[in-house]
Amino acid sequence: MSNAYDVIIIGSGPGGYIAAIRAAQLGLKTAIVEREHLAGICSNWGCIPTKALLRSAEILHYAQHPGEYGIKVEGTVTPDLKAIVARSRGIAQRMNGGVGFLMKKNKVDVIWGEAKLTKPGEIVVSKTTKAIQQPQAPLPKNVLPEGTYTAKHVVVATGARPRALPGIEPDGKLIWTYFEAMKPEEMPKSLLVMGSGAIGIEFASFYRTMGVDVTVVEVMTQVMPVEDAEISALAKKQFEKQGMKILLEAKVAKVEKGANSITAHVQKKDGSVEKITADRMISAVGVQANIENIGLEALGVKTDRGFIAIDGFGKTNVPGIYAIGDVAGPPMLAHKAEHEAVICIEKLAGLPNVHPMDKAKIPGCTYCHPQVASVGLTEAKAKEQGRDIRVGRFPFVANGKAIALGEDQGLVKTIFDKKTGELLGAHMVGAEVTELIQGFVVAMNLETTEEELMHTIFPHPTISETLKESVLDAYGRALNA
Repeated sequence: MSNAYDVIIIGSGPGGYIAAIRAAQLGLKTAIVEREHLAGICSNWGCIPTKALLRSAEILHYAQHPGEYGIKVEGTVTPDLKAIVARSRGIAQRMNGGVGFLMKKNKVDVIWGEAKLTKPGEIVVSKTTKAIQQPQAPLPKNVLPEGTYTAKHVVVATGARPRALPGIEPDGKLIWTYFEAMKPEEMPKSLLVMGSGAIGIEFASFYRTMGVDVTVVEVMTQVMPVEDAEISALAKKQFEKQGMKILLEAKVAKVEKGANSITAHVQKKDGSVEKITADRMISAVGVQANIENIGLEALGVKTDRGFIAIDGFGKTNVPGIYAIGDVAGPPMLAHKAEHEAVICIEKLAGLPNVHPMDKAKIPGCTYCHPQVASVGLTEAKAKEQGRDIRVGRFPFVANGKAIALGEDQGLVKTIFDKKTGELLGAHMVGAEVTELIQGFVVAMNLETTEEELMHTIFPHPTISETLKESVLDAYGRALNA
């Protein structure tokens, strides 16, 4: 078999494998290089298996509060940690195998090993030094060995890894990253989470529901710093009601390790230091791109603040080399990587009318309890831009379906341009808002105005009715509040 391809993608995460499939669909001879596990972090250690853990926590929550739903349960409901972790890892392996099937189905060759760009259009693949961190699903039959491969187009989709703070580096035992947090051998009695972004707050939510004493330390003024401040405040209130301790405008300055615990020196805004001892600590202070040791420097590929610099179509400054996903910069989201992959491949394939990604319309979702979801400008950002705005709000406590579900703590917030009626942003906290947000994402992409949203019929009874009521409220026309 020839080692020459039209497209080679380095990395098989959400961006990489979608790029491979789209390239194959367009008739391009395609290969993908992977060094560790098909489907990348998202399916193996991130998006999917974390949701499996959170689903187990959700079931436990309901099982421990049956009386709220008129149900009697005899005996004590307790979690089986080993079974919970096994279910999550099994789902990850299933996703891993699914991507292998898709590569075979689309006739994409898989090259197993470490890839390095040696010159434009050429890569050398050597034996991987990465240990497989989970049972690998059987590899597809179309796996090729190490060697030199050429391609007209090379797409770098190497993703990112957990960022570590100097002096507080994860050790895999007492200080965890999301790798260790996903497969604990035993449940700690206490946990300190450093960072309250999506990763940190999701693990905080999981462990708290499992009965762990959780403390979250966040250097910014609010939990989930990228979210609208009002939504963040409501979420924080619910987290604290569940028993979570949250310290804002505070940072972990130093960590002392004991035999089976850590003591964090937490420096607060006023300069005082609080010592917090916990069995384990999760470092969730962001991620950094995997740009090292792949030949970027030798080829003169430009980077910017630790990410590969690209244009709106994934092109780097070096002809024939592209980058997509986390390695190409924020937002660090799987769905952003997938969409970026399609744009990149369609552009390099010469398809007409390919549009660059509009990052203002990328939704963000956090699967804590309660869930948080958003798209577009926050209220503060809209005001910073000098926009004259209308803001609508509708609480779940006024929604019949939410009340019937026992999930009446939530809020939908919408932000409109007062002059044009353009929907600038939507922000939600509450049950299943990660499913609801797509309604507003579609509306924004279709350039829907408030009038069109007001004339849209929403089914009753559904939580989705809160979307329309929030729009109505922005214009003083809310019907159920």
